[in-house]
Amino acid sequence: MTAEDVRRRSDVGASAERYATTAGTPAVVETATDRMGAAGTRRGGAAPLPDRTWRRALLVTGVATAVGLVIVLLPGRRGWFDIGVYHGAVRHWVSGGSLYEWMTWNQYGFTYPPFAAIVMLPMAFLPWYPTIVVNLALTMVATGFLLHLLVGPLARRAGWSRWYAFTLAACLLAGLSPVRDTIGFGQVNLLLMALVYVDLSLLERGRRWAGIGIGLAAAIKLTPAVFIAYLVVTRRWRAAVTAAGTAAGASLLAAALAPNATRVFFTEALWDTGRVGRYEHVANQSLLGLVARLDAGHPDRLLWLVLVAGALAVWWVRIRRTVDAGDERAGFALTGTLALLVSPITWVHHLVWLAPGLVVVAAATLPWPPATPAARRRLCAGIAAYAVLCSGVVWIVANGSAGPHGFLGSNAYLLVAVAMLVLLPIRAGDHGPGGHLRVADR
Repeated sequence: MTAEDVRRRSDVGASAERYATTAGTPAVVETATDRMGAAGTRRGGAAPLPDRTWRRALLVTGVATAVGLVIVLLPGRRGWFDIGVYHGAVRHWVSGGSLYEWMTWNQYGFTYPPFAAIVMLPMAFLPWYPTIVVNLALTMVATGFLLHLLVGPLARRAGWSRWYAFTLAACLLAGLSPVRDTIGFGQVNLLLMALVYVDLSLLERGRRWAGIGIGLAAAIKLTPAVFIAYLVVTRRWRAAVTAAGTAAGASLLAAALAPNATRVFFTEALWDTGRVGRYEHVANQSLLGLVARLDAGHPDRLLWLVLVAGALAVWWVRIRRTVDAGDERAGFALTGTLALLVSPITWVHHLVWLAPGLVVVAAATLPWPPATPAARRRLCAGIAAYAVLCSGVVWIVANGSAGPHGFLGSNAYLLVAVAMLVLLPIRAGDHGPGGHLRVADR
């Protein structure tokens, strides 16, 4: 019988066995018809799920349960405070008042540039609860995009199914204290991160419009402007010009539409540190927060500047290594971490920018279980960092940070950020969608 005869008989559903011989020993090769016949023996009921699928379903269920307990038991109910500030200030502005004169009962006001207020104008015409719903919906969309972009390549490398990878990642992300605070406060951190990471996707694909997302994020809030510096250091000249031009254009548009608010922001509100809270507060996990907690009455600004200079130097060296390795994702994660460290105020909810670094660490431990001592150390370090960021440990020492334990507890998240800046793995090779990294405008 020829191979052509076998194919013809298989096409009409005939069962056949083919034999292959290796070193003189016959081995049975199962055909598609054989598999269909085997499945037919189970016609009385549904075929059982493979053991691996059951194990994965149980793992996801266990992680979701643990995260649910964390959300219920640990502090995290923030009363939508920040979106209340946005909502109140914008409504006050639309009613004819000054954008930056509106204050909450505890003297917190709008701290973003006027372009952010223009973007938020629709909430001036929404009641309170619909405003919260819209904020949550946009945050979920941004989170879905980030998970797709960051976890997708990792899942493909590991050979995981999409439902497993994204469900597990979503549960783990929800457990992070900064993410819980972002949602509880009604903050915009994940939305800004999504804008910035749109440019990661565009850079990996070599698209000419890379930089628009970073520019818009920098016009809404000044901190993401550090990514423009990243584009310059990595010699993405076109993207850097696009980002700077977008930020400048959006700011000029805001100045044309709201000249008085623009004047007040850049001459008064930007420099009024009392609007954003106390530097020494335990929720401020920046380098200036650390220095202020050492001596709240007289924080050493020179020490802060030295620490900032050190962070910038480490960042520059490590970014040059990402360029040599072609690891764009590590470069973005390192830059987000730098922004947290050098900003005068880094509230706990800002630390969502550490999440991409955790994904980079996880990718550096593949395949699982880790096969080398270095990969096992990275996995242990990643788990420890994740546990700290889930714990809410800084709030335990909120009323007193004296002594070694108080110092470690009050700066726990900051120390994770420092460790990530210094130790984040940088891998050579392709890391983009489908494993194809493209670097534009070098």
